Amino acid sequence: MRADSKVTVVVVTRDRLRTLQRSLPRHRGPVILVDNGSTDGTAGFVRRHHPHVQVVENGRNLGAPARNVGVRLARTPYVAFADDDSWWAPGALERAAGLFDAHPRLAVLGARVLVGPEERLDPVSEEMRRSPLGVAADLPGPSVLGFLACGAMVRRDAFLEAGGFDDVVFFFGEEERLALDLAARGWGLAYADDVVAHHHPSPPRDPAARQALAARNALLTAVLRRPWPVVARRSLDALRQGRAGRRGLLDALPRLRRALARREALPPEVERARKALDRYNLLLLGSNGL
Repeated sequence: MRADSKVTVVVVTRDRLRTLQRSLPRHRGPVILVDNGSTDGTAGFVRRHHPHVQVVENGRNLGAPARNVGVRLARTPYVAFADDDSWWAPGALERAAGLFDAHPRLAVLGARVLVGPEERLDPVSEEMRRSPLGVAADLPGPSVLGFLACGAMVRRDAFLEAGGFDDVVFFFGEEERLALDLAARGWGLAYADDVVAHHHPSPPRDPAARQALAARNALLTAVLRRPWPVVARRSLDALRQGRAGRRGLLDALPRLRRALARREALPPEVERARKALDRYNLLLLGSNGL
């Protein structure tokens, strides 16, 4: 099987037709577009102008778990995620597929994500590049316990084994819980600086709402997988963020029952690695005077 036939690109969108018109022609290979209940004619436009793209209409907004729909439909061993405002650089999918072939334990490969026309390195990519977890002998780059979904490729079987993205977190920061569950099952996650994805996001319409969403999902992820002292710390962190953080805590309450029902402790070695990353991030914040 050629490298360029081993990867399906799964794109999730919702009411972003103009953005999708710019990004969709840049995708190569099999492409599955999962539409989260758009009302702007996205599905019909794509079927007319991009007949090679498989379109799936959810009829409603499933959030990040919409990607699970695309992964289940994919018939290739690897799946590359993209948002409607992101795409993979020429040759990136082939390079990543080769790394998956050569490293059977690899479940997630995080790309070097370049933001905007000026191609700034995304801060999350910088964190992954500088990961304190080292480089495992059977992985192609620094070990990580997180990733950016819009610039990540997954091994399909591993992704489905770990349950994909969940509807408790729903959207924004959804990668952390999945990363922890993959590591708990013995899979490896790594960053590759020579695999490149592009991301041209629009400015957030409501920064305070986005901050509240981040606080909500950080707490929910902790409830799902982290020890109770970490849950308490994330709650305090949210309170220190002011109105947006308090809003995030309130927004988490209706989802807490489901989070508690799905709560599972991580294996000790995974929790130690996650704590090492927490300490490293605190040191970085301190060194930046924050």
